[in-house]
Amino acid sequence: MKGFFAGSGSRTFNLICSGQIVSAIGTGLTNFTLGVWVYQQTGSATKFALVALSGALPGGVALLFAGILADRWSRRGTMILSNVGAGLVTLAAAVLLFVGRLEVWHVYVGVMVRAVFVALLEPALAASTPLLVRKEDYGRASGLIQTARASAQIVSPLLGGILMSQVQLGGILLLDFVSYLFALGTLLIVTIPSARPGASAGRGAKGSLASQAVYGWTFIKERRGLLALLLYFTVINMITGFATVLFTPMILSFTPARVLGMILSAGGVGFLCGSVVMSAWGGPRNRVKGILWFGSLLGVCCILAGLNPSPALIACAAFGMFFALPVINGCSQAIWQCKTPLELQGRVYAMRRIIALSCIPVPLVVAGPLADRVFEPLVAGPLSASVGAVIGRGAGRGIALMFVIAGALTILTQLAAYLYPRLRLVEGELPDAVPDVALSEV
Repeated sequence: MKGFFAGSGSRTFNLICSGQIVSAIGTGLTNFTLGVWVYQQTGSATKFALVALSGALPGGVALLFAGILADRWSRRGTMILSNVGAGLVTLAAAVLLFVGRLEVWHVYVGVMVRAVFVALLEPALAASTPLLVRKEDYGRASGLIQTARASAQIVSPLLGGILMSQVQLGGILLLDFVSYLFALGTLLIVTIPSARPGASAGRGAKGSLASQAVYGWTFIKERRGLLALLLYFTVINMITGFATVLFTPMILSFTPARVLGMILSAGGVGFLCGSVVMSAWGGPRNRVKGILWFGSLLGVCCILAGLNPSPALIACAAFGMFFALPVINGCSQAIWQCKTPLELQGRVYAMRRIIALSCIPVPLVVAGPLADRVFEPLVAGPLSASVGAVIGRGAGRGIALMFVIAGALTILTQLAAYLYPRLRLVEGELPDAVPDVALSEV
């Protein structure tokens, strides 16, 4: 056993992941405290929300070209550029704050620019994984990467709240800059092998930069099993998006914000536990079944969350839902990494992310009006005697019904996916594009 994984490249992968865990926590600290600072300066919830929006839009656009950069350039170099750029933006914000010149619009611009640099990291890291760990460890590698995200989600808000009163925003920005230096240091002392161009590289390298960037979509649509897997995740993101958007108002309809925080913490702990389990286990041998079984768990927990206005029950459901996500994502990532040629990993990863996440704005726009104008009046009126007798009556129970429906649709999606043979048999029907050979130690 070398490092976390058995086999070659383990030390390199472990070093990179340790750097990204520290950097993710630092970034989470900055994101949390910048939002707090903007709200304190303006007192505006809209301007507070614009901080998150400023990072989401440019990051999504940059992701498309980040994929081709990860494939056409050095993946290690791409990750170095990402950390250097994001670190310098953070340092610039700290300098402006210390000289008393930091303004709200600076925060928006800084968040936008940093989001572009951060977008460079994900495709490069995902595309580097098959070059550093064996195929049987892809699921575990994905679990370890998700542990970094889970750590940031749990640790950053808690630590940010403490540090905001101790070292304030300026100290947190400097801590984030140091975290980028740590991540940069891990990248500077490792070597990542280059992917040898294959037959697919020729087609993907033709045409303009934009056509090369969207070649990831061409690769996916020519493989029905992978296209079905992508469609599966798009549908699941759409369905569960309705529940995610309305989770907070449903809880606050019958319990105070203090209890909401405890329930959200239970979900965060579930995500961390699922990530750790996935990093140690790697998922089942049949990864499609792993996706569908844990997808069913996701649906069951979503139903449980809406059945009864019980904080304990909802906390358990939140833990189960978020526990399932790293296993589902890890199994999926392992399939894609096995079936995608090394020289296309960046572009295919970026295209997957863009398509799977493209439907998320729909629940953000539709969920609220649907709850207020349709489901809340239904449960309070025509369905009060039937559905209300099961899930309860009163404010928020219309949202609870949406949770139950979302859970049921999630379970039905697992059944539909299993009944489609191209998806169910994708691991066997589609040959691996990554050679099953020993990787040289780096």
